[in-house]
Amino acid sequence: MKTAIIIGATSGIGREVAACLVEQGWRVGIAGRRTEALEAFRKAYGAERVHIATLDVTRDDAVAALDKLLAQTGDPDLFFYASGVGYQNRELDLDKEIRTVRTNCEGMVRMVDHFVDYVRHHGYSPDHKAHIAVITSVAGTAGLGSAPAYSATKRMQSTYLTALAQLARMEHTPVCFTDIRPGFIATDILSPDKHYPMLMTKEQAADHIMKALRRRKRVYTFDWRFRLLTCLWSFMPRCIWERITWVRN
Repeated sequence: MKTAIIIGATSGIGREVAACLVEQGWRVGIAGRRTEALEAFRKAYGAERVHIATLDVTRDDAVAALDKLLAQTGDPDLFFYASGVGYQNRELDLDKEIRTVRTNCEGMVRMVDHFVDYVRHHGYSPDHKAHIAVITSVAGTAGLGSAPAYSATKRMQSTYLTALAQLARMEHTPVCFTDIRPGFIATDILSPDKHYPMLMTKEQAADHIMKALRRRKRVYTFDWRFRLLTCLWSFMPRCIWERITWVRN
């Protein structure tokens, strides 16, 4: 039986992926801030297949909670990081910007680095590599004026994974990485009052993510429309991009 740890599994994409894994026969350890949501998931899928841990990735004690969860699950095949916040923040509300940086950057570094160190000291090998997957975003392709901190932190996450992948090769650490870059997904992170182009459901997003995990894709952008869009973004000169003022989402 394969085992996974999902950080940020109380709602949204993290919860959907956790459900898909359990339904496919995996044993999962799920973590997040809302104990009642974790308990509800365990009740729905069975305590013999689901372990839970309440933690806040922005707090120093989150790694201790992760260690307790790892002690229950054993060495996981998959470590899936789905925690994240984001705001359209044209007003530059400082609290929102700092909260985004702390969760998406500090939180990811804290949890992912701790798990990489765990891999270094436990029963992994070149024939049994740990798989680390992180939900980033197509927003990391270029700076979006309506969401400065969100787009910047998603770029940081992708760059950080690239650096960790190189470090793993340098140190011969038995781990591989997947950078998952979705477009607009109908989760709580989006404002219900706005229209989002090419919007996907959580179930559709989970199907794409499961495909990427099975294939151990290094980078996976979904769907094809966003792959095309981000390709165009990446080739657009900065002087032109910064003059595009009609973008709202």
